[in-house]
Amino acid sequence: MHRLLAAALTCVAAAILAVGAAVGVVSLLSATPEQPNVPLVYFPEHSPEEARSSDAAAPAEE
Repeated sequence: MHRLLAAALTCVAAAILAVGAAVGVVSLLSATPEQPNVPLVYFPEHSPEEARSSDAAAPAEE
């Protein structure tokens, strides 16, 4: 009976430790600061008509 009680208490302690670790990891992941939404690449702004006219004016490749 003594071993059974020790095994049961060990299982309960392991479960409590696992739940505590999971809650700790989730709280650490939620505590990350917000990242700025800044694009790394900027494209020049132009209208689609300008893009079509510049494509037509481009020299043909051979």
